[in-house]
Amino acid sequence: MNIKGINHITFSVTSLEKSIEFYKNVFGAKLIVKGEQLAYFDLNGLWIALNVENNISRKEIYESYTHISFSIQEKEYIHVLKKLKELNVYIKEGRPRQNEEGRSIYFRDPDGHLFEFHTKTRDDRIKFYKNNRKNLIFFK
Repeated sequence: MNIKGINHITFSVTSLEKSIEFYKNVFGAKLIVKGEQLAYFDLNGLWIALNVENNISRKEIYESYTHISFSIQEKEYIHVLKKLKELNVYIKEGRPRQNEEGRSIYFRDPDGHLFEFHTKTRDDRIKFYKNNRKNLIFFK
């Protein structure tokens, strides 16, 4: 099998209208399809799908660190943080970091899905870990 990349990411939501506004306003995603129970967005070539599911528990989502992280530039950090606060987005306090690891903003959508805006790359993080985390095993 030769995986070519991510086809799409689907999020279970309780309010399609509320979630559409969130993904448009927070991510700048472009709405391309809307139905009674679904919506599709284009986010810089990434297909984001929303699917209404009102019959599931959402309690455990707030206990999990599972998240999707998007890259932002360091110079955008303060502006993005301010925008999220202006939109009354729930911002979750992140773990303490060293400057070399980059800065992160963790936040939740209306249904509790956790996202992160992060200012460094995977290679930056691995370099930091190689220099500071001697207990890790590196394969690259």
